Amino acid sequence: MRFKKASGLLCALLLAPTILAACEGSTPPPTTNQPPKQEAAKPPATTPQPATAQPSGGGGGDAKETPRNETLYVNGLQWGAPTNFNLLSGNPAFPINYGNSRELIYETLFMINMNDGKLEPLLGTKYSWTDDLTLKVELNKDAKWSDGKPFTSDDVVYTYQLGKKYQINWSSFWTYMEDVVADGPNAVNIKLKKDNPNKLTILDSIELIPMLPKHIWEEIEKKSNNDLATIRKEVNANPVGTGPYKMYFYNDQKITIVRDDNYWGKSLFGKLPAPKYITHVIYKDNAAGDLAFKSGQVDVSQQFIPQVWNMWKGGAPVKTYLKDAPYYLPGSMPSIFFNLSKKGLDNADVRRAIAMAIDYKKISDLAMSGYSAAMKPSITLDADAEKKYVDQDAIKSLQWTTDVDAANALLDKIGAKKGADGIRVLNGTRLGPYEIECPYGWSDWNASLEIVAQNAKAIGIEIRTKFPEAPVWTNDLQTGKFDIIMNTPAGGVSPSQPWNRARTIMYSKGVAPAGELAFWNWGRYKNDKADEIIDKIPTVNDEAQLKSLYTDLTKIWLTDIPSIPLMYRPWVFHTVNESVWKGFPAQGDGSNIPPQIAMDGAGVKALYQIHN
Repeated sequence: MRFKKASGLLCALLLAPTILAACEGSTPPPTTNQPPKQEAAKPPATTPQPATAQPSGGGGGDAKETPRNETLYVNGLQWGAPTNFNLLSGNPAFPINYGNSRELIYETLFMINMNDGKLEPLLGTKYSWTDDLTLKVELNKDAKWSDGKPFTSDDVVYTYQLGKKYQINWSSFWTYMEDVVADGPNAVNIKLKKDNPNKLTILDSIELIPMLPKHIWEEIEKKSNNDLATIRKEVNANPVGTGPYKMYFYNDQKITIVRDDNYWGKSLFGKLPAPKYITHVIYKDNAAGDLAFKSGQVDVSQQFIPQVWNMWKGGAPVKTYLKDAPYYLPGSMPSIFFNLSKKGLDNADVRRAIAMAIDYKKISDLAMSGYSAAMKPSITLDADAEKKYVDQDAIKSLQWTTDVDAANALLDKIGAKKGADGIRVLNGTRLGPYEIECPYGWSDWNASLEIVAQNAKAIGIEIRTKFPEAPVWTNDLQTGKFDIIMNTPAGGVSPSQPWNRARTIMYSKGVAPAGELAFWNWGRYKNDKADEIIDKIPTVNDEAQLKSLYTDLTKIWLTDIPSIPLMYRPWVFHTVNESVWKGFPAQGDGSNIPPQIAMDGAGVKALYQIHN
């Protein structure tokens, strides 16, 4: 959906007929935790007026119009009518969220700042390792729930324990945790398992898990007889959180939250957020949302906008975090993975030749409207928060760039000779046809793979695109039923990066064999040295040692090439229209407020900076 508008451009630019079909009726890739597509009610045609229908529930609000200069309008985070605001339901509506550190109603202990990768205080004031297995988190004594009750260590313990009791979003942390216990009313100790002390993922937990009030959810559990399926049916129309907003109104066209003027965080931030209301209008597709955004009906857009520069032609006050291309900060690396059991593809020189043949600039220009910066092959993002972990000079000689002549020379060198049909044969194995796969309708990914296939042909390797329905692709990915397949390894910014990405690409322990389900290392790559480094990194605190380990790991990856990153993508698209609200953060403004759409992680600080 977010890529639908891009489809027309891509269809016009790309020649391959298969992509023409794939460009119709696109479905967005799950790069930003977008809920499944639902048929939404038609959005307002002009100014996003509040709905005239009676509220479906929530906060005692009504359908009255909220003042435009007091309301921040956002889009791109809710597709389809809301059904519940229950964090345990698995699919709650805006602004209830797990995975993006959303801080509007439920808050996390700390706020991740994607600019520098640091954790900033929120409900927690500081954290420290008191020994090799214990993380102590101290809590803000001022913090309160929106019903006035104090936020204490009991709430933290309760929230963590929910993940142990039920299979919910944060249950996986218990793979590494032994227990979470209160240390007085304003501190908790998170104890790691002795045999699996992964400090990195535990740091993820303190910026990812939204805190829930024990006094509210204990009652819901009792009412539901501790049955998760019943708990998930709870609509939770008036969520009680510690955040700066409360539910105000919702229907199938929009969701509005209202500022809590008794918000405890006024003492932390020095003031209340500027917008009294935040409204998410539910648009039917990208085109409707982009039109409303361009005309100033939406202030913050998380939708993919093709050729965003056209938005500010004519003087419209539309801005991106970066003034110039690529406009958005990189946050993930969609990549292709090789099935390393396939003849031909099991040769690292063949994989390197493919890597050198790919026209990354063309992928960026055509598939991403130029939003992807020049690709620098590595297991780290080309951003300060990650690239500091790798000695860039030490890996330079192994990094590839687009060089078709060099790719052909490499294949010539290993004896892969072209047959009469122009396709090379290596040791009796014809290099192709190989299928390269991603879901149908993911138009930017489809376009990227068409380019890869064209580039491979130029060096005598036959690659054919395959765009099945998403469930088929998921099954192929996990069972290893593919030749080459596209996916994003551990997308997102968190304290466990780049370790989490490296683990997803390279870690072989615990990976099921081909034919069974694997949830990382889809190509079944195996390198004992890589496993050893990936095991060791979470136990190391010394930065110099970490840099040495990541550098060695990156060298292994650059040598073996189990995957090839095709592009950078932002964590979230952060585009703002300053027709009504001004002062959104931008690179170089000195604020260090990250482009996290004014509501995720440390990006929420933008709400205290903007003004009319």
